[in-house]
Amino acid sequence: MITGTLLLILLVLLIVTAVIFAVVAPIVIHLPQFGKKPSGKRLERIQRSPNFYDGQFHNRSEAELKITSKMLIKTINKMLFSKKNALVPPKPLEMQHVSLKELPVDKDCMVWFGHSSYLLSLHGTTILVDPTFCSGAPFSFVNKAFPGTSVYQPEEMPDVIDCLIITHDHYDHLDYKSFLRLKSRVRQIICPLGVGAHLERWGADMATTTEMDWDEVCDLKDGWRIHCLPSQHFSGRALKRNNTLWASFLLETPHGRIFAGCDGGYGPHFKEIGEKYAPIDLAILENGQYNELWRHIHTMPDQLGQEALDLGAREIITIHHSKYALAQHKWDEPLHNEAQARDECHLNLLIPRLGDVTEIMN
Repeated sequence: MITGTLLLILLVLLIVTAVIFAVVAPIVIHLPQFGKKPSGKRLERIQRSPNFYDGQFHNRSEAELKITSKMLIKTINKMLFSKKNALVPPKPLEMQHVSLKELPVDKDCMVWFGHSSYLLSLHGTTILVDPTFCSGAPFSFVNKAFPGTSVYQPEEMPDVIDCLIITHDHYDHLDYKSFLRLKSRVRQIICPLGVGAHLERWGADMATTTEMDWDEVCDLKDGWRIHCLPSQHFSGRALKRNNTLWASFLLETPHGRIFAGCDGGYGPHFKEIGEKYAPIDLAILENGQYNELWRHIHTMPDQLGQEALDLGAREIITIHHSKYALAQHKWDEPLHNEAQARDECHLNLLIPRLGDVTEIMN
């Protein structure tokens, strides 16, 4: 039974916490890693987007973070009382370490760094996606990478990165410190609407930064195009959500088409993309950090195979796992999910070794 004294103590703790938050939050929120909210001409462009209304961006299917009291209680109970050791590998993961400055120029290959960070080397053209080498949170102690997965440093990326793609502004996809250490070697940046506000604050060359809305197309160079496509997710680095856009991308090259999926839940957009942009040679899909509470904005295990079938991709690689514990599932559960989806849906699944070179679109 909760006594009156205990209730009083809890009330005092809540009040003290609220006061501390009210004093500290306005100071902390101005630190550079929190980025900058869109303003000026950038905000005017955002407000003209068909995907922006009522003061924020929206998913096309109107999927939102839907929380019932029953789901919330179940999630909190699991977070407080479930065993934590299964969320992190019992021993350091084995990660390969190769020279990224000597990748083959006559092949298409991918190097996956864990979670959603990967490098594409497509016949010598280098494309880096969501680099998160330093921290997956505003402060590194908040969300530590699994032991063994911090082998690569930003300085080890190729001397010239032809294109840097940022899918959305969450900390585990847009890492402030990694960006600072990479920006001098990036020729072109592609990101969704509004994300450029963060990058501009961090010293990005805005003349070579392209912010895109869904269904827009950008020519990278002769024979190379990138399509900005929908994803069913959300955004936000500070207290306000959805003032920047989130997106998946389709990369057209002379050698094939690659779908670079963003975080997001299953929806009709997968089938629409598959039909419109067929044939897709490789689809890189989110798999991990899911929760029934987030079903509408993250891919659940039972939806992974259907996403792949809807896209009709010739090859599949899954990401968003094997580096951070952002949800309450076991750390290796996504590995079992992809194997199950492969067997049940007869997918041509490529399983890259962390940090190693994987040939794609053979």
